[in-house]
Amino acid sequence: MKRLLSVGFFAFAMLAGAAEVSVSARFGPPPPPPREVIVVRPGPRHVWVPGHYFWDGRRYVWASGYWTVPPRGRAGWVPGRWERRNGMHIWVEGRWR
Repeated sequence: MKRLLSVGFFAFAMLAGAAEVSVSARFGPPPPPPREVIVVRPGPRHVWVPGHYFWDGRRYVWASGYWTVPPRGRAGWVPGRWERRNGMHIWVEGRWR
């Protein structure tokens, strides 16, 4: 009886250890962007990178826009955007083109 109990416990422990837990959550889209005040361009080569919302794990947080110099010549900024994928909103980072 002890041996059967030991084998049963061992089998249960093996199966419990192999169990996989998955959590998924769906969040709504970010709120509309707040009105940004764009200050005077600091120099002729500067490009405005607009602000955007990002998800911090609990809520949407606004990251303000800023002026920056492109990494090369006349590169243009392609703003980031929210896309809906598999029923979830995913942030696609902005990039230089």
